[in-house]
Amino acid sequence: MLSSRLQPHLLSLLRIVWSLVLFSQKILHFPAAASVPHAGSLSWVAGLIELILGFLVLVGFQTRIAAFVLSGLMAFAYFIGHASKGIYPAQNGGVAAILFCFIFLYLVAAGARPLSVDNLLKRGRTAAA
Repeated sequence: MLSSRLQPHLLSLLRIVWSLVLFSQKILHFPAAASVPHAGSLSWVAGLIELILGFLVLVGFQTRIAAFVLSGLMAFAYFIGHASKGIYPAQNGGVAAILFCFIFLYLVAAGARPLSVDNLLKRGRTAAA
């Protein structure tokens, strides 16, 4: 079926687009940030982690590990920044944090798929053996 052949490539596309959205926001201020976190602040450190690990997920290198850390970071962000304002993400402003958390958690299980550095390295090891 067409859908089963497209599934791995669409998962790679989800990984690429999702990580682009994440790592471009806080540190790079793209498209435009309302506020800039102060260097060394908790928000700045989180942004630096998002930038580095988001790039790793984008290119598909060590994807499962990077996505696991990012999933935990997003859960932490939700509970620190949003959960105290109410239980429902739509009410407390935590929709993005919850979505990032669970999509990165899904990528931990799914992996990077065909369009990734991980896949290129795997093919290189197979060819060398």
